[in-house]
Amino acid sequence: MDMIIEILKALLIGVVEGITEWLPISSTGHMILVDEFVKLAVSPEFLELFLVVIQIGAICAVLVLYFHKLNPFSPRKTAAEKRGTWRLWGMVVIGCIPAAAIGLTLDDFFSEYFYNAWTVAVALIIYGIAFIAIERYNRKREAAYLAARSQRRPAAGSRADRQPVFERPRGRHARVPQDYYERPVAAGAADGRVMDVCVGPGDDGDDAEAALFKVRTVDEIDWKTALKIGCFQMLAIIPGTSRSGSTIIGGMLCGCSRTAAAEFTFFLAIPVMFGWGLLKALKFVLGGLAMSGTEIAVLAVGIVTAFVVSILSIKFLMGYIKKNDFTAFGVYRIVVGVVVLGYFGLKTAGIL
Repeated sequence: MDMIIEILKALLIGVVEGITEWLPISSTGHMILVDEFVKLAVSPEFLELFLVVIQIGAICAVLVLYFHKLNPFSPRKTAAEKRGTWRLWGMVVIGCIPAAAIGLTLDDFFSEYFYNAWTVAVALIIYGIAFIAIERYNRKREAAYLAARSQRRPAAGSRADRQPVFERPRGRHARVPQDYYERPVAAGAADGRVMDVCVGPGDDGDDAEAALFKVRTVDEIDWKTALKIGCFQMLAIIPGTSRSGSTIIGGMLCGCSRTAAAEFTFFLAIPVMFGWGLLKALKFVLGGLAMSGTEIAVLAVGIVTAFVVSILSIKFLMGYIKKNDFTAFGVYRIVVGVVVLGYFGLKTAGIL
């Protein structure tokens, strides 16, 4: 009976991990809250290992969902696509350098002195404000872009509205794109010529995002941008910042679209979290420790649950940011931060 209870607790923790690991809302902050009310009856050493190794399930979800994109040996890829995949992995390695050089060396220090409810609450609130501020700035830029575009677009149905704005394919058998005569002129073009960012058919919000972010897809990230994003990822060593939150903010500040920033966040997590899990496992084994039968079951259930929930969480996030920004996550972080501050403040005061 005791084992079943512990397995149910591990199931709950796996659900929380799967949701919060990929959404920019801090898995650590939520784990502290969960641990306050749902305590596993395991050794402290195993609990430290469990809260890290459970992330392997979340990483496996990324590998499954993006297997084709991340697989440089796929027979369905051309030689150029395979080179592009190797290049992407190179950017991931570069992005992991700051975390490997500084993050791992300071992990024990930050865990000892900063892993507490107060640090987590403050980090939740600060990064929540950052998300709101960045997205407010982005909305202003998008609004200005769309306003300029609407001023330059000819009246619907007019002759000018159907004039080609791209050079027409030449030759008797040249194919004319279906939307060729319906493509609007890009905002900023002085005389009807298309500038470096062309607005094609589709949702205006997508067009605005493409025009305002210099890096529109994860494949366009260069080594300088990858290294800068890696430095932001390093900030996740502070509990409550959220690894995904730090890298997404860093990506957008470096000119990446929301989609590119989110996907690069997923890919950066693969070597970082696998490495961190391996480090914790080695410390556990080299310390002469062993798991009980209950602890093995708890670990297995936690990993599998985190894997399944992570798949759903990643799909939700990528679908959500196609039509929305990160403001809602910023508000949520602030609310959770205030709740953490309030709860532990009342507890410290002896009221709870």
